[in-house]
Amino acid sequence: MNDQIHVTSEIGTLKRLLVHSPDSGLGKVVPSKAQDWLFEDIVHLDTIRRKEYDFYIKLLLYFLDPEKIKGRLGEVDAPANDFNFYKPDHKDFYRSDKVVELQWLLGEILEQHEIKLKLVASVCAIENCSYELQDKLLALDGPQLAKVFISGTSNDKEMLFPPIPNFIFTRDIGIVINDYILLNKPARKARTREALLVKYLFYNHPMFASYRDKIIELPNTSHYFLLPKDGDDKKVTLEGGDIMVVTKDHLLIGISERTTMEAAHQCINLLFEKNVVKKITVIKIPKKRDYMHIDTIFTQVKRNVWVLLGTFSKKTIKMEDADDVQRVLEGSKKEDKIKITQFRKKDPSQPAYFDNLEELLADISKHDLKSEEKVRFIYSGNNEFPYDAREQWTDSCNLLALKEGVVLGYDRNDKTVEAFREAGFNVIHAHDLVAQLELGEIKPADMQNTLITMPSAELSRARGGFHCMSMPLMREEL
Repeated sequence: MNDQIHVTSEIGTLKRLLVHSPDSGLGKVVPSKAQDWLFEDIVHLDTIRRKEYDFYIKLLLYFLDPEKIKGRLGEVDAPANDFNFYKPDHKDFYRSDKVVELQWLLGEILEQHEIKLKLVASVCAIENCSYELQDKLLALDGPQLAKVFISGTSNDKEMLFPPIPNFIFTRDIGIVINDYILLNKPARKARTREALLVKYLFYNHPMFASYRDKIIELPNTSHYFLLPKDGDDKKVTLEGGDIMVVTKDHLLIGISERTTMEAAHQCINLLFEKNVVKKITVIKIPKKRDYMHIDTIFTQVKRNVWVLLGTFSKKTIKMEDADDVQRVLEGSKKEDKIKITQFRKKDPSQPAYFDNLEELLADISKHDLKSEEKVRFIYSGNNEFPYDAREQWTDSCNLLALKEGVVLGYDRNDKTVEAFREAGFNVIHAHDLVAQLELGEIKPADMQNTLITMPSAELSRARGGFHCMSMPLMREEL
């Protein structure tokens, strides 16, 4: 199995990534627990899988591992085959080492007796299981046990413990920075089991064997658990949606609802100490559910093109449309402020500051990525109220680049799609693209400046876009 791991940008051609397809646990989220499990609503499992997420897997395979799917689409989607191609515990599963399914990897390491003993004991401790249940779990084979650990349900449909429905958001479990793997520390209890399973995967699966000494785990501060609740900033919590690798030397870290200042502090010190990067920019955003991570308010499309929520644009931050009185009164409000601080390894005591996101992103395009073209911003909802806020809520700014200029987003964000068209991008729906890729009418290598719109009625309820649903393991250098 190919074991190469290397990510130095957000837009280099994607070669390998980690994903997790929606499992039966999503179909068991109940309204009263939805917010505890970080969902805004309950989703319809069959729709989210068959009519939406499976198109994501198909596209990833056509782009990254076409031998697994090209010429087989009719067979793969034939009702008689019961979608077994997409089921990680089935013999007909696609088993790609480029579009890598977490459940499949977990099933493989759980075939090792010692790892199985440790993980069963650990999960049972977290979930407060009986000794009898612990014995039952030890009797399962690796793939069965992986399914139970993720969905919380045994094969006889008995629920043993809560599901981990956020496991589809693989961006948050860790991030590859050059050839290092930074593990997350989730902010919410609902994601504790995810972090445990992933830690065992990275330390024990053969795919990551040559990177064991390049895994970075953030330590807790020694005294945070003694602090009152308002001392939460001293707690170390970090999620991958707040980390962006913009060049091999430059990393962005968000301080948000889910990533604390102390985590950013620890991260900067560790990454500089290990010579992983030379420059780290910290972007402190309002702690609001609307924003959650920095990748919910901006992502990169090309060297010189970014998609962005207009609330954080230069025009809005500087209040260019306001009158003099409004500018003074509104300018004193603190809650919607964004603070951007850039540290350099050679002299962290002399940081640089940026007024707004556009200024930072333009600087990255011009100076880090050496783009000679004009830097352009495509705004959520075409920067029209109320569409900007509505479409940001359904992840208009959370796009995944398959290659520079070719990005995946949700089809429901009409005004953002309109903004892409106005910016000169082609727009094609996943249904049409899959059909044309299968017939050979379009080749991934030939695609340029394209927004691929994905079916999203149910997926968007889970509160994460395709940037969230991917953990890139390898991208080509820009």
